[in-house]
Amino acid sequence: MTTTPQTSVTGLLAHALGAALLVNAVPHTVHGLAGEPFPSPFADPPGVGDSTPVENIVWGGLNAVVGGALLRGVGGSRPRTRVDTAVTVASGLATAFAVARYFTAARRRD
Repeated sequence: MTTTPQTSVTGLLAHALGAALLVNAVPHTVHGLAGEPFPSPFADPPGVGDSTPVENIVWGGLNAVVGGALLRGVGGSRPRTRVDTAVTVASGLATAFAVARYFTAARRRD
């Protein structure tokens, strides 16, 4: 079996990480736009304490830009095979569940 750039390990990793970053951009950007504090890596302690809305917009935007670049650049402009699509969707869903679980636990600590 030969691998094409779209089904290479690098391409699959790019799709997985790109999807994860795009999913992670959503809660940070939404909370920032709503003017609400939300945990980010810039908080004290990182990822647990709340960051300002501006910090969350910056973090969400950075996640979106890097995630989009990974999907478009290394991973190609769109998934071209069933494997690419499955990896992208599975990574996005897994990240969504992980982010929801993490932030639920972080909110309980407050």
